[in-house]
Amino acid sequence: MIRQPQPEEIILKADRTQCHNDNDDLERILVIQTAFLGDLILTLPLFQAIKDTLPGAQVWALVIPSTAEILAGHPAVAGSLVYDKRGRDRGWSGFRHSVRRVRDGHFNLALVPHRSLRSALLAFAARVPRRLGFWSSPGFFLFSRQVVRRQNAHEVDRNIDLWRALGFQCPTQAPRVYPRAEDRRQAQDFLSRQGIPGDQALVGIAPGSMWATKRWLPEGFAQVIRELREKRNAQAVLLGSSAERELCRKIAREAGGNVPVATGELSPMPAAALMQRCHLVLSNDSAAAHLAAAVDRPVVVIFGPTVPDFGFAPFGPKHIVVQKQLDCRPCGIHGGRRCRRNTFACMKEIMPQQVLDAVFTILDRGEEVDR
Repeated sequence: MIRQPQPEEIILKADRTQCHNDNDDLERILVIQTAFLGDLILTLPLFQAIKDTLPGAQVWALVIPSTAEILAGHPAVAGSLVYDKRGRDRGWSGFRHSVRRVRDGHFNLALVPHRSLRSALLAFAARVPRRLGFWSSPGFFLFSRQVVRRQNAHEVDRNIDLWRALGFQCPTQAPRVYPRAEDRRQAQDFLSRQGIPGDQALVGIAPGSMWATKRWLPEGFAQVIRELREKRNAQAVLLGSSAERELCRKIAREAGGNVPVATGELSPMPAAALMQRCHLVLSNDSAAAHLAAAVDRPVVVIFGPTVPDFGFAPFGPKHIVVQKQLDCRPCGIHGGRRCRRNTFACMKEIMPQQVLDAVFTILDRGEEVDR
């Protein structure tokens, strides 16, 4: 049985003795991140770290279809391969097809932040000569080098550790996405159709999550929207995926007045452009919080079953976390479909006034808005 190193034995220490000449052949590098949108956003600083230290390298990404769009226009990403593991590439034949595409890319190095056996196997089967991933991955034995995944660190830093393990000194930096002119046009067209003037305070609200227990109460969001309108003359706009459309419509009906629902209307990059127009974004612990932070918008993020200490809070100092301290938190690294205690206290005990206080704190800062 292979013993997993302890955090103090992090492989960065061993690799400081490695000569940088060993990395001279790193001309084509593949980063494999086939998890969800938020996970890819938190991997973007890894791409930037590679490009900053090896400007001549071509850095590619292997991602799933729903996340590929956010790589468009990113200055550190040369191109992307799309692995539709739940669609056309599902099953063994689809996996072999993806292996061939990676092999045809002639990559010198694969970095695998996604802790997945399938991701590790893909890099191995494609015969990428150097493969780095985490000891905690189910496929750790398929890597040519394993890196300790630090527990008390932000996910951004943990991902960059894969590059630091090769002996490169890299500062930590924030995730960034780069909406294009077409993305901004789509966002502006949506706001124009809703009759929202350009000088009105705008608050993006993302009430969804793929995990039911990570969603704050719809009536709480509705009350926040009403208070924003009545006390600050601020316009709320509801954001999310098409799967969250009915949730957002319910909140809009309960809030009353004109509450535009962009849910399902905009794909990730136009949604990011719309977030750039917002003074802040209010979100559950979900991809929306990371997308807002990646366009440099302050975020009020609500944590329920999970905790910021897991390393998945929006990156940076300008964000505010709202949570309720309970002895049953956290109850897992992810949310769940239902509360294990059948109380849902971690969300029910977060009062609208707590959320409003955080929202008003950010509004009172007078953040500049990209118009």
